[in-house]
Amino acid sequence: MDVKALIVEKVKEKFGSSLEEVSDFRDDLCLTIKRDQIVPLGNFLKNDPDLQFSMCKDVTAIDWATRKNRFTVVYHIHSFKLNFTLRIKANITDESNSIESVTSLWKSADWYERETYDMYGIKFVNHPDLRRMYMPEGFEHYPLRKDFPLLGIPGSLPFPKKAE
Repeated sequence: MDVKALIVEKVKEKFGSSLEEVSDFRDDLCLTIKRDQIVPLGNFLKNDPDLQFSMCKDVTAIDWATRKNRFTVVYHIHSFKLNFTLRIKANITDESNSIESVTSLWKSADWYERETYDMYGIKFVNHPDLRRMYMPEGFEHYPLRKDFPLLGIPGSLPFPKKAE
């Protein structure tokens, strides 16, 4: 059995009703799971002896702007045993813009989740230190959201002075 089929079979067996979509585009396998199942799925993928996804390579988000479910959180996890990187997506389906943190599973997710919070405003529940990384605390805008002004926030930065 090939790696992708093994992963899909095991996840469907354990999370069948919570698995919203399985896609394989350009040889990248992607699983879309219900938001409340992200930690149980991550725990399963990390601890299953056949899979062992022991590394979180990245956490980011997509702002769909006009969709009902505006944000999708995207995780890239890697199994050294299988030599395979898996993409997991979870749609945020309410106005809270929040999802459970996976830092309890993968310590490397700490800074990735902080960056996603700082750029998109997505809150990671139970994150050990969720605060801004690039933007100052108290800054009310999120630069990677689709509604962020292209010219920046009016009055937030002075324009350069003309050379005389």
